[in-house]
Amino acid sequence: MDWDGLRHRLHGPLLRPGDPGFEDARKLFNPLNDDHIPAAVAQCESAEDVREGVLAAANRVPLAARSGGHSYVGYSAPNRGLVLDLRRMSAVTVQPDGTASVGAGACLRDVYSGLGQANRCLPGGSCFTVGISGVTLGGGIGVLQRKFGLTCDHLVSADVVTADGRLLTVSASRTPDLFWALRGGGGGNFGIVTRFTFATDPAPTLTVFVMVFPAGSAAKVLGAWQPWITAAPKELWANFNMSGGDPPSCRVAGCFVGPGSACQPLLDDLIAQSGVVPDRRTVDERDYFRAMRFFSGKPDRESFVASSRVLSKPAPDPGAVVAVLTGRTGMSLIVDALGGAVTDVGVQQTAFPHRTAFATAQIYATASAASEAEVTRSVAEVVAGLGKLGMSGGYVNYIDPALPEWPRSYYGPNLERLRSVAHDYDPNRVFDFAQSLSRA
Repeated sequence: MDWDGLRHRLHGPLLRPGDPGFEDARKLFNPLNDDHIPAAVAQCESAEDVREGVLAAANRVPLAARSGGHSYVGYSAPNRGLVLDLRRMSAVTVQPDGTASVGAGACLRDVYSGLGQANRCLPGGSCFTVGISGVTLGGGIGVLQRKFGLTCDHLVSADVVTADGRLLTVSASRTPDLFWALRGGGGGNFGIVTRFTFATDPAPTLTVFVMVFPAGSAAKVLGAWQPWITAAPKELWANFNMSGGDPPSCRVAGCFVGPGSACQPLLDDLIAQSGVVPDRRTVDERDYFRAMRFFSGKPDRESFVASSRVLSKPAPDPGAVVAVLTGRTGMSLIVDALGGAVTDVGVQQTAFPHRTAFATAQIYATASAASEAEVTRSVAEVVAGLGKLGMSGGYVNYIDPALPEWPRSYYGPNLERLRSVAHDYDPNRVFDFAQSLSRA
């Protein structure tokens, strides 16, 4: 691999081990992936930089693009490979017609800030430091999805560097098969997106809320939350967040598209249906950016192990769900409601397959280097336990190499078409990693 030649051709820096800044540049959000040491990090400044990186590395060294650096198991930092870091390509520009041009290196904070200043909105994820690329390519579940749909549902076009170095603008009218695959087929496959164009909506008034319930009430709250959110208007999104312990504790957080005066009675209904009065209830009207910041998560790096399941329908035995997490301190089960506008798009209209499901569930456990193996086993036990309760499938943005039958779990009935598109655009497996579609 001619690193000096690549450095000469790039507009952005190429950092190698020993270079100033390399240690910071190579690290991802999850410190458990700090043992991933790429041969080089190219801090790309243009689509041409990305193209040069692809052509230089193709089938010579492992290759991966990185936007936010939140790959749960470190696939965006391949050992002895080339990382194409897109974070310098993060501009957000809103056009007079409401479409937004977003650089593939933008994180959600960049996107929400840029759109908010133009009084526009886009449904997306809930962590400010996550990259827009991973969110969109995996589908894009988030707090506004029941009203506005998934992030990928708003994609108008994408600029893509293919495995053979072509620069394509992909849309429904041009290369529709690749456009279909980019909407839910998962990051790291097909090519490297350098820019997205999204359709946006006028930013509404949003009401955010959280209710923290007493320990020991999780089964009652989950039992009431499921029919409550099923019957709720699409303006309301909420999740059920249970923390393991003995007994587990829980809270319900969410967002309502509209004023607090219309949200408060809906929360009263959940309390009445559960028969449990929360220890704390917070309700706050906010503008788009401040509402998204309410859900922004931790900005600092955090060591964790995670996986996912999908609930095709509400869990028939909430107590059994609670039992799976009983005694598992440091672990959370976060159930995010789907429905609403998510179901307005057919299962096979985009690559995202979970359109008709009731909810996605993320299993998330804090860990350290010393406890990683033990925590990984515990997460796998929870995944298996939820599987016995009828939960199957998984969300590709919560990627997990231990998830049973991961290709079918992540892609469902869209797997065969995705395999075909991946082969058409990357027949030599340039974009290859342990859970790439080339291995599915």
